[in-house]
Amino acid sequence: MKIQKAAVIGAGVMGAAIAAQLANAGIPVTLLDIVLPDNPDRNFLAKQGVQRALKARPAAFMDPARAALIQVGNLEDDLKKLKDADWIIEAIIEKLDAKRDLWARVEQVAKKTAIISSNSSGIPMHLQIEGRGEDFQRRFVGAHFFNPPRYLHLLEVIPTPKTDPKVTQAFSEFAETTLGKGIVVANDVPGFVANRIGVYGIVRAMDHMVRAGLTPAQVDQLTGPALGRASSATFRTADLSGLDIIYHVANDLGKATPDDEDFTLTPAFRTLVEEKKWLGDKTGSGFYKKTKDQKGKTKILNLNLDTFEYEDQGKVKVAAVEAVKGQPLAARVKALYAAEGKEGDFLRGVMNDGFWYAAKMAGNVSNRLQDIDNALKWGFGWEQGPFETMDTLGVQTVIANLEAEGRTLPPLLAAMKASGRDAFYQNGEIVTPDGQPTPYQAPYFILTDLKKDATKIVKKRAGASVIDLGDGVLLAEWHAKMNALGEDQLRTVQDAHKLVQDMGYHGLVIGNQGDNFSAGANLPLILSQAQADEWDELDDMIKQFQQVTTSLRFSPHPTVAAPFGMTLGGGAEFTLHADHVVASAELYMGLVEVGVGLIPGGGGTKEMLLRFTDMQQPSQRLGATLLPAVQRAFELIGTAKVSTSALEARNLGFLRDTDTVAMNKNHILQDAKRQVIALAPGYVQPTPRQDIPVMGDAAIGAIKSALHGMHQGGYITDYDLVVSEQLAKVLSGGTGNNRTAKVSEQHLLDLEREAFLTLLGKKGTQQRIEHMLKTGKPLRN
Repeated sequence: MKIQKAAVIGAGVMGAAIAAQLANAGIPVTLLDIVLPDNPDRNFLAKQGVQRALKARPAAFMDPARAALIQVGNLEDDLKKLKDADWIIEAIIEKLDAKRDLWARVEQVAKKTAIISSNSSGIPMHLQIEGRGEDFQRRFVGAHFFNPPRYLHLLEVIPTPKTDPKVTQAFSEFAETTLGKGIVVANDVPGFVANRIGVYGIVRAMDHMVRAGLTPAQVDQLTGPALGRASSATFRTADLSGLDIIYHVANDLGKATPDDEDFTLTPAFRTLVEEKKWLGDKTGSGFYKKTKDQKGKTKILNLNLDTFEYEDQGKVKVAAVEAVKGQPLAARVKALYAAEGKEGDFLRGVMNDGFWYAAKMAGNVSNRLQDIDNALKWGFGWEQGPFETMDTLGVQTVIANLEAEGRTLPPLLAAMKASGRDAFYQNGEIVTPDGQPTPYQAPYFILTDLKKDATKIVKKRAGASVIDLGDGVLLAEWHAKMNALGEDQLRTVQDAHKLVQDMGYHGLVIGNQGDNFSAGANLPLILSQAQADEWDELDDMIKQFQQVTTSLRFSPHPTVAAPFGMTLGGGAEFTLHADHVVASAELYMGLVEVGVGLIPGGGGTKEMLLRFTDMQQPSQRLGATLLPAVQRAFELIGTAKVSTSALEARNLGFLRDTDTVAMNKNHILQDAKRQVIALAPGYVQPTPRQDIPVMGDAAIGAIKSALHGMHQGGYITDYDLVVSEQLAKVLSGGTGNNRTAKVSEQHLLDLEREAFLTLLGKKGTQQRIEHMLKTGKPLRN
């Protein structure tokens, strides 16, 4: 059941985006759609789908070149091409008859080993395959992606009673490993998991909003990040999804579910869809409307549900949310659940509805509680699922509140009340839908949260730890805010190196399980030391930083970095020096120091020059022919270029061709561990390079000439020029005509440190750092 080629039928928004994700994963894909009767181009719709995906923002393709893996066609001339596909998925119109007709045609041409899937968001899978042959039904499994497929982690896998369990297993492993998705196995019931519970939550939030007398903007404040949910919260999510989609899903679920599951839409919502035809982002108007002021700046107007007029309500603040700012998630959730006034009444009503419904759906939409939690986290951007949130509040507290409202407890909560158990997840166990504890099973291949297992922590500091990954591999894990790099992080890497040698481990992984690999150096500390004139301390700190980053390459054992998310500044410099990199496909990597008036000081400048120089032929590594390598490094660092994916990071030179890209972020630590084990036998400690060719004054002159032209043309600021000249000095190997031969890595590191300290002492750099810390945006001074 290996999936090496795929086919997508339907080139609309979802179909084209699914094809793009397959291409991102390196899977050749055939994209088919119908023939438009009046268009001479019979493949017009499929071509249009690819072009739409290429223009999508956020980008559907990790590298636009991957679009070449998509072959377009149409369902009249090219249906026979399906015979080569190992997986066929449809994303056509949501009409049962249309899907049944399609499967009848597909069955005639698909090979007998192909897995067949539907991306339907609501039509039960077993209804689609009625009348198909037994073998076809055995290989059919629902695959419901969430939009956009590249960025939303969730994939609901929906077997029918006829699906072979081996097909479900094989497809789930492919989707998780190759496509990078988070798998939730859903039962073949209306709405499956995420939409069933998520749409119920949206509908009930609208009802409670009316009862409490709140506005959509106030509700979004209450049900957004403050509650550990996505910034789009409730009504912004509705606009993004399409109010017509929610309208149809809610109506369909209302017809297909028992009376006690209330999917009744409010009159105002019906007016928006049925009369106003304001359907959210797709029509430009929904609960919110984007407009521009006289200066061309985008403004968001809020809908007044009493007048149906759009109003500029300014920045909406809610007292209950303001009161919990800065608190950790558990404290925020507890405080909001206990809040007073109409805001508290609204939140308890919405949360209790969600708790009651999630418990009622246990064993119905899915057979595992963790699948329900994961569906809401991966599909709607929640930090905690409903059962995890009940654990935070205390399950018995939630049960008491539900009973106080006069609700009948679902069987799961009745069993929890009888047992007295106050948490669904506890001591490595999770309860089943009938309330019985069972060993917790993590989703496929995901490394469990090692921080919770104290027996595996070898050494711990406040901001970082050394963890035993098993099989002779250690992990140096950072766990500070944004994983900013300070003394704890550097010393922990040093601790880990020593432990590898002293205890006989195979090697070391640098990685973590936070939101981002590392946002770079600890800027507040650097600025405070500069303003206190602690230059000797700063010089020592930068030397230590260089020693630790370069230790990843020049140690007696292999080191593998596992970057993901934001991997900026110092985080990128650590990555650049590892023996091997296992990068998440979603990698936003860059040497961004110029944004705060500095240059990379931890070996990043040196490393990019070395890499681009090595890419040239030996005969091009001296004299003026070396200039393109210098210019490439200068442009990359001087413009603070950040990759938008690991594939782009490879194109930019941050990753080598030999480095690994993993589509699923949850796999990178385990994959990095495997790489250490593979590198360990016969590993020979590298030695620092002594043969890096540089151009000296010739390169400085060429770069300065270009810089002054850009400055005169207004493309760079006065202080950009100052920073860029320091960068040019390092990339040229220093001043002096005698710098036209070869230098050592240490020579370039010394130049980096000198330039870093020189810039840090200037007022312009300190202003840039202060502005960045205050606003989060670069200052163009």
